[in-house]
Amino acid sequence: MASPKDPAQEAWELLWRIMQAHKPRFLALAQELGLSPAQLHALRLLEPGVELPMSSLAGRLFCDASNVTGIVDRLESRGLIERRPAAQDRRVKLLSLTDEGARLREIAWRQMSRPPAEIAALPLEHKRALRDALRSAFDQVADAGDAQAPTPTGRG
Repeated sequence: MASPKDPAQEAWELLWRIMQAHKPRFLALAQELGLSPAQLHALRLLEPGVELPMSSLAGRLFCDASNVTGIVDRLESRGLIERRPAAQDRRVKLLSLTDEGARLREIAWRQMSRPPAEIAALPLEHKRALRDALRSAFDQVADAGDAQAPTPTGRG
């Protein structure tokens, strides 16, 4: 007889599988917005009114600085972000969203925030329990200073 799984492990596996099942939705959204998946992810990580060093964006994207340069070049050429040298160190390049970038980011957030049908169809008490459990886990991440999932309103 198989030993029962740890509920935390099973929950994490299920979350992962749900997210992976909906990856095509993210890819379709990127295509609809005329962005590559990496560009959409970068746009999502930039918050309106907040400057972010390119090196920080590379870290959040888990990619090399040379790779983020190409992503930034394409977003900048579309007028979605601006790049400027930092006042304290001109070697550091700061990124910020343009008004158009913030608008496109908001559109993306609205679409990405819509729950998949399988979650939307859950009974209200299950949706609340799921939300509360995930909020509690996220609060622990945020308290540890590792929360890198900004919200559409920029509240981190």
